[in-house]
Amino acid sequence: MSIAKRIAARRAEQERGSVDVEEWGEVDIPLRLFFAPVSARDIEAIQRKHPNFLNSPTLGAMVEMIIRKCEDEKGQSAFTLEDKPILMGETINVIAKVFGAVFESASAEEHEKN
Repeated sequence: MSIAKRIAARRAEQERGSVDVEEWGEVDIPLRLFFAPVSARDIEAIQRKHPNFLNSPTLGAMVEMIIRKCEDEKGQSAFTLEDKPILMGETINVIAKVFGAVFESASAEEHEKN
C-alpha cells in the first residue's frame, strides 16, 4: 500500500468532532453538529473566496467553513450555501463558537499526538 493510500485510510478512520449549540436547539436540547477535522482541501476552498483567511478570517469565511464542515448525526450536510444569509444573521458569539470548535479540532488532535 502506498503512503498516500495509508494516509487516506487513516483519515477515513478519524473520529468526528462535535459541538452542542444551545441557541439552535429545542428547549433544553441543544443542536449537536458533527464535523471531520479541517483539511488542506478545506482551507484551499475557503481561501479561493477569502484569500487572507488564515491571517484574518472574516465572518463570511467562518460561515462558509461551518457550511462546508458541519453535518448531522447521520453524516449529511447540516447546511448549504443557500443557508448562508440565515447564518450571517446569527450573533457573532454563536458563529465564533461553532467555527472555533470546527477549526480547533485539527490543532487539538495535533496536540494529543505530541
